[in-house]
Amino acid sequence: MPAMKKAPRPELGTSAAFSPDGTLHVAAKQGEHVVVYRSADEGVSWSPPAIVNAQPEAIAADGEGRPKLAFAADGALLVSWTRPLGKPFSGEIRLARAADGREFTPPLTVHRDRAEITHRFDSLLVAPGGRVLVAWVDKRDLEAAKAGKAAYRGAAIYAAQSNDGGRSFQPEKKIADHSCECCRIAAAVDRDGAPVFMWRHVFEPNERDHALARVAADGAAESVRRATFDRWKIDGCPHHGPSLAVDAAGRRHAVWFNQIDGEGQVSYGWLPQGDDTAVAGQRRVGGAGAAHADLALSGARVGIVWKEFDGEKTRLRAELSADGGETFRPLELAATDGASDQPRMLRRGDELFAFWRTERDGMRLFRLR
Repeated sequence: MPAMKKAPRPELGTSAAFSPDGTLHVAAKQGEHVVVYRSADEGVSWSPPAIVNAQPEAIAADGEGRPKLAFAADGALLVSWTRPLGKPFSGEIRLARAADGREFTPPLTVHRDRAEITHRFDSLLVAPGGRVLVAWVDKRDLEAAKAGKAAYRGAAIYAAQSNDGGRSFQPEKKIADHSCECCRIAAAVDRDGAPVFMWRHVFEPNERDHALARVAADGAAESVRRATFDRWKIDGCPHHGPSLAVDAAGRRHAVWFNQIDGEGQVSYGWLPQGDDTAVAGQRRVGGAGAAHADLALSGARVGIVWKEFDGEKTRLRAELSADGGETFRPLELAATDGASDQPRMLRRGDELFAFWRTERDGMRLFRLR
């Protein structure tokens, strides 16, 4: 019999956000273009897609790497993505801006380093005051160490800052050495308005826990500290990045995936601050198949969403807290027996929503009540 050609896996990597006027915007891949869809009725109907990059190019849109979108202080729509290059695992970080949310300027590469190496897994954040930050996983220091025949753990986290709403970027700065190689970077705003990034880190000798950094006004790392203490020893990247949000009191809520007592699991907790050296309130989220959790806050309400395979279907599950994460109640949202993207939590005013894209049902929005 002739060889059966395996169908390519659908690239469902998608990000979503509400604009200041409450319209839902979604960034996704369509061929060699990033496109943006809009919905004024919470995902019941969608506008024709607006093309972000007029000139076609390679786009990463799967798993931990996907196009991102955010709104600048002046209301402009910003979209970032990773463009894969010729060498395996290489890429560069791109960004385009649309003042009206529809007509995009030609994309720019946010970093000055143009080596054909890893610049991947971008994270996009607009901080109070209007500065725009893009962070990514970068292997320039690993490559330099290899050239000098020196040891180097993992990769590094770099970030570039824009002070003109995403029109241009200052030279990138290193946030930290020794990040994991392929996990998404979580981004949030601290109580005082400082940008905060959280990522999977490779602690000596080879513990793949998480680190957190605040970023100062000049775009440099103000502080870097250990954020989780599960002490997972693994010689590889699990492709499970964290999610982070900070409440009005400054408490840092996070969800992350680690192996604990020999079993992979999603955890929720309040990250250490000050002299603390442990996560407070750490608890398990979901069952043995829980993966790729995300969270969002609205006042005292905390929403967590994840997907979980039960042996037959992939289920979209959530938990909602009304008391700042002290207690939660479970929610069953949807299920699919086909391919699915990682779910996302969204906030619109006082409302919390889960967003999920599946191969069979497309893009769907779920209000958490």
